[in-house]
Amino acid sequence: MPMLLLPRLLKGFVRQGRLTVITPDGKRHVFGPGPAEMLFAGVRKTAPSVTVRFHDNRIERELFLNPELALAEGYMDGRIDFEEGTIHDLLTLFWLQRKELRKHPLQKVIRQVRFRIRRWRMHNPLGLAGKKVKHHYDIPTDFYRLWLDESMTYSCAYWHSPDVGLENAQKAKLRHIAAKLKIEPGMRVLDIGSGWGELAIYLAKACGAKVTGLNVSPDQMAAAARRAEAAGVGDAVTFVNKDYRELTGTFDRIVSVGMMEHVGVAHYGEYFEGIRDLLTPDGIALVHCIGRAGPPGFTGPFFEKYIFPGGYAPALSEVFAAVEQTGLWSSDCEFWRRHYHWTLEAWRERFMARREEVVGMMGERFARMWEFYLCACSISFDIGGDMVFQLLLGPHKSAVPIIRDYIADDEKALAAKGF
Repeated sequence: MPMLLLPRLLKGFVRQGRLTVITPDGKRHVFGPGPAEMLFAGVRKTAPSVTVRFHDNRIERELFLNPELALAEGYMDGRIDFEEGTIHDLLTLFWLQRKELRKHPLQKVIRQVRFRIRRWRMHNPLGLAGKKVKHHYDIPTDFYRLWLDESMTYSCAYWHSPDVGLENAQKAKLRHIAAKLKIEPGMRVLDIGSGWGELAIYLAKACGAKVTGLNVSPDQMAAAARRAEAAGVGDAVTFVNKDYRELTGTFDRIVSVGMMEHVGVAHYGEYFEGIRDLLTPDGIALVHCIGRAGPPGFTGPFFEKYIFPGGYAPALSEVFAAVEQTGLWSSDCEFWRRHYHWTLEAWRERFMARREEVVGMMGERFARMWEFYLCACSISFDIGGDMVFQLLLGPHKSAVPIIRDYIADDEKALAAKGF
């Protein structure tokens, strides 16, 4: 069957680099002039040459109607394979020219529809929110242990340069957060979405804090509790299996790392009101979240279906609009622009080095899904519009020190103590 639909999309789309498609009948269809170096988002990148083979005729129609999801599922199912290049190369080729793809009339309509239904897709009430989070975090801990660093920190690291190494960058992130929060011994700290517990453990050991970790994933919480005991801070750290909306009491400090992405636009008011109500009158909260540099958008179909159901990386306009309604002061906002790219590249390198073990543990389709996920995210944080922001919030304008010098001073003091 001749390829009819896709050429209409690809001829105007591939302006740099080259994409060769081999259809099931063995015919080759070539799009683009060839590999080329280009300056994109201030970074020199090579638009690569990639050759893909379609193993059935349905792929063309599926790619035309839903490129991102069809490409991911085609790769996951082995219906798309590569004779030149890799899935990382193909995604790079697409990302470098995605604006051209979005100009296609059909793609414009599809994007408009996705934007209009995004609040429904991000409806995360009590109960349902926990089920969606478990989709990603109740994967066996041993899988994550294969490719995360020893701290089991599954969030963006803080890189002073790309060559410091993942372990040092993750420790620098913990130190940076502790310094920003200005935690003193005995303070009550709430860690919303505490993961495998490394931040809670660090704040207990380095700062002498009494930490409560909130987690809706029972498997993660159990693993975190074991890690806290092994670290000798089991009496200072408590992990609670609750949604942030179910907690009562007050805390001197609140930290939320990589959790706001699961809240959903319709629930931002609840989220920031919850933080406000749980803070003491002189408390400080830090929110660390993936954000988008552009206007409000929606979560891509692959990520919505397979990776983070109900998840979304907000535009800053959405974040500050929600904070404004709470009476909280936005005392500081820091943007980490390339840090997550370097983090994801370190994870991707480790993942690929252990890929055979991943296949043995989870199967080939799962391994391909995570390979696609890590590649797409790394590229987005490299040349796309994603970044990470850290927001400091307080009940009044004097809750956080008036200038930022204290952060560097406290980081040095913690490092001098070996933390």
